[in-house]
Amino acid sequence: MKKEHLLMLMLITVVTMLSGVGHGGVKETKAVTAAAPPEVEVTDVFEKAVPTSREYVAATDGMMNATILAQVQGYLIKQNYQEGRFVKKGTLLFEIDPRPFEASLDVARAVLARHQAVLTTARSTLKRILPLAEARAVSQKDKDDATGRVQAAEAEVLAARAEVRKAELQLSFTKIKSPIDGIAGAAKAQIGDLVGTPQSQELTTVSTVDPIKVYVPISEREYLQTMEHAGTRKHAPGKTGFDLILTDGTIWPHKGTLGFADRQVDPRTGTIRVAILFPNPENILRPGQYARVRALLETEKAAMVVPQRAVSELQGTYRVAVVDADNTVKIRSVKVGRRSDAFWIIEEGLKPGERVVVEGIQKVKDGIKVTPLPYSAEP
Repeated sequence: MKKEHLLMLMLITVVTMLSGVGHGGVKETKAVTAAAPPEVEVTDVFEKAVPTSREYVAATDGMMNATILAQVQGYLIKQNYQEGRFVKKGTLLFEIDPRPFEASLDVARAVLARHQAVLTTARSTLKRILPLAEARAVSQKDKDDATGRVQAAEAEVLAARAEVRKAELQLSFTKIKSPIDGIAGAAKAQIGDLVGTPQSQELTTVSTVDPIKVYVPISEREYLQTMEHAGTRKHAPGKTGFDLILTDGTIWPHKGTLGFADRQVDPRTGTIRVAILFPNPENILRPGQYARVRALLETEKAAMVVPQRAVSELQGTYRVAVVDADNTVKIRSVKVGRRSDAFWIIEEGLKPGERVVVEGIQKVKDGIKVTPLPYSAEP
């Protein structure tokens, strides 16, 4: 019995000691695990050949635009072309009623024939008088009168021939032809209209569109810089490359060349109009379209660049997160140049070969450690 009581007492003592430990009799120790450095994607600062370009708002125009007007007054009786289609030089576009002009030509020819008959008679008379005048059978006055009648008749014949040519020319104007190769526009006069009056407008317009002319207004300063650049590089301005960016964002497949600059600067806007010529072999581009022209000025062979995502802006200050050799982040201010595709050109603040954070920049701050991973979208 004494042994059983002793075992019971020992069991109670152990239970009491364990209860004390659970209630704070002995302080618990907790393992503290250190947080792992955040993972970020980094890329090296590198040098790249970057083209220098500028973009300008532009509008297309025909290389030549021939405004078709009626040169004689009459009623329009026929339209011989299809609007919006290509026509060749000499293509018949419109016809004016020729009958009044045919009648005028007949009258002019009749007047010419009458004056030619008078001239023939005057010459015959002078031919008879000349021998008589030498024999003093007629007076000097008779000879002079006969000579004057011949000269007057010759002048009348010349005037009558001019009237015939004028009537022929007016008759030819009843057939209105295209003076150039190009795209013929919509007709602005209808069959039966009286055309050729001071109040009547043009009949249509024919435009040569291959090449097509694209007008770009640039400032006087940009014009001087462009001319200086062309002279410095010792090449003709026409060799400068131009891209045409259409309103849907597509780039025209043919490069443009500088055609000419206008003769003066517009005093109202301070700009000068420059014409860029673009090949248009299928006549797809038409006058009046709006577009943008990108001018390739030169190529910077060793520009220091970083992805645009690596650069953050705060109140006009540009910063990057630089990861040094021991994977410590340093926030550094940089001076940026211009954008080129998906890159910033860095003018000051970085050196080639340094690493900058591209993805995960929101996770970092100055002085922390990171786990750098290669930037997956790096070109």
